[in-house]
Amino acid sequence: MSLESSKESSNASPSPESRGQRWLVLEDPTVVRAVAHPIRLEVMELIGRHGRLTTADAARELGISHGLASHHLRQLAKYGFVEQVAGKDNRERPWRLLFTSQRVEGVDADPELADAADVLERISAERVVARFIDWQRRRGEWSAAWNQQAGLSQTNVYLTFDELAELNGAIEELIVRYVNERPIDDLASRPAGSVPVNISTFVVPHSQPARQTR
Repeated sequence: MSLESSKESSNASPSPESRGQRWLVLEDPTVVRAVAHPIRLEVMELIGRHGRLTTADAARELGISHGLASHHLRQLAKYGFVEQVAGKDNRERPWRLLFTSQRVEGVDADPELADAADVLERISAERVVARFIDWQRRRGEWSAAWNQQAGLSQTNVYLTFDELAELNGAIEELIVRYVNERPIDDLASRPAGSVPVNISTFVVPHSQPARQTR
């Protein structure tokens, strides 16, 4: 489960001046439940898009009250996802992401963590579907070239576990170059003409479980 894809991880809290990908490994069910909320996931995405975001800006973009936006931001801060930093003046201090990527580890050994991770995964999947439906509504505003590259693609194929692992690794390798070069909250790393693009992969085995080799 990650905001971005990568293979490296760290739980060290980065400084506001740090550059590059910043990873958080989630191993506490309470922390996973804290972030498993549609508004909180949306708030973090907005902060990443803008680099820094005040509570008032978050409330305005999400169409919610200032008080509700403040509540969700402070919950995210409590569990180590965001923090406030100095602003340009003495007005409201903006929020920034402490980590640009996250994943859950240890679900096989902790049923409570597995349940929390399931909730986070389901909410994230629902957001992906909602984003796709929104794209269908907006796609007429984009050029034919962009439409050819965006949208839904499905493939059914018989794979062994090793083949699936190899395929997932190849996809990861293709994406990770851009992820590492362009952390989601690093505005300076974005090339001219780039737009935020969501790439979501669902890997769903069908039928009954195959004979377990792993």
